[in-house]
Amino acid sequence: MMPTMNTQELEQKAKWIRSQCIQMSFNAKEGHLGSALSCVDILVGLYDHFNFEPSDPERDRLYFSKGHAVSALYNTMITFEILSPDIRDTYAQQGTRLTPHPDKNLLPELEMSSGSLGHGLGVACGAALALKLRGSSAKCIVVMGDGECNEGSVWEAAQFATSHNLDNLIVIVDYNGIQSIGRTDEISGHTSLYKKFWAFGWDVTTGPGNSIEWLQGIITNHIEHNLQTKPFFIEACTTYGKGVSFMMDQLDGCLWHYRVPSEDEVKRALKELKLDA
Repeated sequence: MMPTMNTQELEQKAKWIRSQCIQMSFNAKEGHLGSALSCVDILVGLYDHFNFEPSDPERDRLYFSKGHAVSALYNTMITFEILSPDIRDTYAQQGTRLTPHPDKNLLPELEMSSGSLGHGLGVACGAALALKLRGSSAKCIVVMGDGECNEGSVWEAAQFATSHNLDNLIVIVDYNGIQSIGRTDEISGHTSLYKKFWAFGWDVTTGPGNSIEWLQGIITNHIEHNLQTKPFFIEACTTYGKGVSFMMDQLDGCLWHYRVPSEDEVKRALKELKLDA
């Protein structure tokens, strides 16, 4: 598929999704806002570009491995009419299908359950290999966190992808620079994910992950022009808490990983996003 909306329309959708993530966090008293807000632009760009329609056997597959940030995924799926808006208010409530970490058993529109980090790439590798064996042109896209790449299972899967020439596999790391209790680079030893995936034999690129236009341009150029001959790694450099000034890149006390916004903070955030509660 190709992008169906212009950049301005997609940026407005991203603002709306951020507002809904904030409201849902407040209503359900669930955290992980900083990580959810950082990946919204990635998800909007992907859902506009690819066919993720669950009922289509030849659909592209999205594996959302950073499951703690699932409010961004739920609201993107609602915005792109994969899920009904009526389900939004059930988030994290008794009997809901929208659990705080995604559960495929309750929400079959998902490709996988996630939350325990480091599994998405391995699952996607198996799916990508199966699709190649049956001659499908569908792509498998993984959205991961930068802190998640501390998991050894990520690198086992990265080797598998190279050895099986999974040229239908795309990994996008939401590199927001913060993982739970600290700066990613400090915790993982100032290593380069871009260089690591390159060393593992992948095609690689890096750029501004909060630019929907950049992300879609990279995907269009690399895939639609048949440049992909290997698994493809995209280091999407994003801002933690993107869109709300008092949440952006805030680490002190792990502020926006664990806590939820107050009513006043919700109003302030929506005002910055130029949206009403």
